[in-house]
Amino acid sequence: MKKILLIVTGGIAAYRALDLIREIKRSGDDVTCVMTKSACQFVQPISFATLSKNQVYTELFDLNNESEIGHINLSRESDLIVIAPATANTIYKIANGVADDLASTIMLASNKPVLIAPSMNIKMWENPNTVKNVIKLKDQGINFVGPNKGEMACGETGYGKMATVKEIKQEIDYLLKPGLLTGKKALVTSGPTIEKIDPVRFLSNNSSGKQGHAIANALRKYGAETTLVSGPVNIKDPEHVNVKKINSADEMLDECKKNLPVDIAVFAAAVSDWKCTEQSNIKIKKTDENENLNLNFQQNTDILKEISTLNKNRPELVIGFSLETDNLSTAAKNKLADKSCDWIVANGHHNGEEIVFNSDMNSVKVLEKDKVENWGLLTKSDIADKLCIKISKFFNEAI
Repeated sequence: MKKILLIVTGGIAAYRALDLIREIKRSGDDVTCVMTKSACQFVQPISFATLSKNQVYTELFDLNNESEIGHINLSRESDLIVIAPATANTIYKIANGVADDLASTIMLASNKPVLIAPSMNIKMWENPNTVKNVIKLKDQGINFVGPNKGEMACGETGYGKMATVKEIKQEIDYLLKPGLLTGKKALVTSGPTIEKIDPVRFLSNNSSGKQGHAIANALRKYGAETTLVSGPVNIKDPEHVNVKKINSADEMLDECKKNLPVDIAVFAAAVSDWKCTEQSNIKIKKTDENENLNLNFQQNTDILKEISTLNKNRPELVIGFSLETDNLSTAAKNKLADKSCDWIVANGHHNGEEIVFNSDMNSVKVLEKDKVENWGLLTKSDIADKLCIKISKFFNEAI
């Protein structure tokens, strides 16, 4: 039996935490609840006490509990801390080390895994300050589930609705069973490639590497032995990942082949489609005779297609990324068939606006042969986690 500490914060979704308690208890695990003052305005603590069969904690300065340093014990005695719903204010407190009530003090003193289920207005969720706080917590290894898209109590529709009880319970189960991909080997490509024109000029794509690096980090977190093949980026290497740094598409392809066989291959890099047929050994001068300079290009080998169509050492699961400026879904569907890969992650635009480059957010659809999942606007770290959970399900179903 696992012990779960459920922190309920203020919001209309607080009543849904009661159903979450039912699901946790149904699976045979124990749950203890902490409620903020705001949460108590929406649902009475007695409801949580009745369902959990445990005392509900609401006050930091409760003499009976704090004589035994209750905020420490509540954290230490749990296997997992779940915050559902989590308001923007609570996320801010945790991200910035504020400890002014029982819930935030527990979080500051915690040494246990944490799962946060945000619930707030769409504008609050997309506010740059909230985004910054979520990214900060993700970088600290805190897990998020949701929010989902839907109609909220305020009448507006968008991302901010708390994840379903089923989704939260599923995440709890995964976190209480770490190492879902233990024993698997993974290969990830990330960042841009650069194709030299002369010693100082090159052809490349706009890519920060944030999404590919987040995927490599998540695969490692879920237990996979992970190799990251990365073009030139200005972000730090993920820890405990075997990083191979390259420049050109040819170098990336060679490095990918060297690291086969693997079980999982995720091609998130923005590989240049073309390279110069002839590279100049010296800087091409800006002269009158070069006023109308002509350069000849040839296509690079398609790395995704090359690995997907291998007769030997083809990874069991091959995932590609597709970035288009128009007809994204159609282009991604065509790419899925043409490249012979298993899944395509189509990304790059949200509500008609390009948001993928150098951003910490991304909007994606995941395409399989007969299925499309619209994940909407999420942090790149959140997308990486969701992708890893989807990958783990793929291998569990294949057993």
